Formats: sequence, structure tokens, C-alpha cells
Amino acid sequence: MKGHILITGAGGYIGSNAVEYFMKEGFSVTGTVRNNIAERCLKSGAELRKADLCDFASLEALFDRRYDYVIHIAALASDTGREEKFRITNFEAVKHLAALAMKHEVKRFVYLSTADVYGLHDFHGETEEELSFDRSVTNFYPKYKIKSEEFLQQTLVPERFSCVRPCVVYGNGDTTITPRAVAFLKSSPFVIHFGKWHGQNRWPLAHVENVCRALHGAMVLPEAGGKGVTVLDSRFTTLSSYYRELAAQYLPDKKIREITLPVWTIRGLAWFSSVFSGEKPLFDPTLYALDTITSNLDLSNQRMLKFFRAIGKEEYKGQL
Repeated sequence: MKGHILITGAGGYIGSNAVEYFMKEGFSVTGTVRNNIAERCLKSGAELRKADLCDFASLEALFDRRYDYVIHIAALASDTGREEKFRITNFEAVKHLAALAMKHEVKRFVYLSTADVYGLHDFHGETEEELSFDRSVTNFYPKYKIKSEEFLQQTLVPERFSCVRPCVVYGNGDTTITPRAVAFLKSSPFVIHFGKWHGQNRWPLAHVENVCRALHGAMVLPEAGGKGVTVLDSRFTTLSSYYRELAAQYLPDKKIREITLPVWTIRGLAWFSSVFSGEKPLFDPTLYALDTITSNLDLSNQRMLKFFRAIGKEEYKGQL
């Protein structure tokens, strides 16, 4: 075995793909699960253990054995919800788990963050060296991802941690963005774009297999220590072409008609959905989703490609 990895959130979408990936790569994997468990996780052969991010005692109990690495994927991932839940789940739990990893001499703590730490506005191919955290964000999801990354930077020595920042993740059993987009296409007679880009802005797709390969590089490469890596497919996909490809695959009989409206026409409804939703949005778009679909999220993926070459991998070029 190449080493023993603890992967949190193994029952979820990204986590189950990561468990399957690292098992195939020859690592021993212990994955944490809470309630529902993805089928690929059950079939992977990994050891599964119950844990809850809000129950710190359950996290401490995981360290009754030695791990070479910890990959922390589990999180509350939502456009909406109460700030206190995000603070505990996506910040306090990160601090506690990172401290446990260091106490038990884990070689590296890999944190799954998000590219949204850079903010939601127009980009033009900036690299990680050129980017910085957007501390003006108001959505609780990127807000506490930023706080967690800052904690790791301030508390851990660089060689003991790294951060992986995926864009919009899809592929291999996607239970998040694809079903949401298909539901929109089913319910709307038009593909509706908002704002100046008219759907020609980049939709920043990151195949889950590339997320797993980035986690691999972030975990084992000396040059990844203390760094964050953006995960973004090289293929340039506009928001308009994304909807058209989805429709061709899932709704082949649907005629796609596109219109563009001013952002102000939807912002009030987006505010209502954001304010009055629980952990699942009442309807789309929320304010967070609106900022996403009206921005040109065209980031650089050169560090990701360097990591892939260093671990002997190529970029996975999957289809929707």
C-alpha cells in the first residue's frame, strides 16, 4: 500500500469518487459517512466509519489508528442556510480536524475548498499567484471556506497542508449541478440569461475525476505544500453551450430558445429565495447562483496541469 488516507465525506458525491480513485491508485482508505452513502463508495472496498462534523467527539474517535494523509471533503455545500450551521460545519470542524491531524503526525492535511474564494465577478485567465481571497463575499459558503483556508495558513507549516479549489464540479454520478440545471430546463420554456454576457460567459466546469487527480497531487507533491490549486477543465464552455449540451443529452426533444433579460428583473426574486430558503433553495436563482451565472469565471488551470504532470497523470476530458 502507498499509504493510509482518511477521507471525510466519503458518502457524498465528490467524496465517493475520491474514495474510489484512491483505492484504485493503491492506497488504503478509511472514509467517513453520515447518512446516505453513494453506491460507488459501498463498492470501493474502503473501510467506512460513522462521523458527524458537528460532533467533535466522533472526529476524535477516528484517530484510533494512524493515517498518512487526511483529505477533508465533508462540508455543508449550499447557496442558502443559517450562518451558524456553516460556521460550525465549515469552519470549526476544519479547525478541529486539522488540529487532530497534526497531533497524530499526519503528513499532510488536504482541504477541499472552492474557487469561489476568489469571488464571483469577471476573470480573464488569472493564475493562483495573481489571485487573492475576496473578503467582501457575503454568502456563507465561500465566507467560511476563506476563513478555513486562512486558519490553515496561519496555523500549520506549509509542507503540512494544501488546498484544492474546484470550480463547478460535474460527472460520475453528479447529484448537484447537473440535476439542478436539468430541472431548470424542464420547467422553463426558455433558456434565460441575465446581464451583459448573453450566455457567452465561461461556465467553469471541473470534472470530478480532475478534482480527484488534483487532490492526489496536493497530497503527495512537495511543491503543493502550503499552496492552493484551482481545478478547471481546459475546455472552454460557455453558459449557453452548457445548457444546449445538457438539453441534447437529457431532453433531446426540447427546442432550445434563449433570451437575455436585465439582471434587475430577477434580483428581487433571487433575494427572496436566498432569504427564505433553508439548506435547499426554494427556487432558482438564488443571489449566489445569480452572481455565478452572470460572471465570466475564466480562471487559469496551469497549476493543476503542472500537478497532473508531476504525478504522471493527464487531464481527464469527460463529456457532460
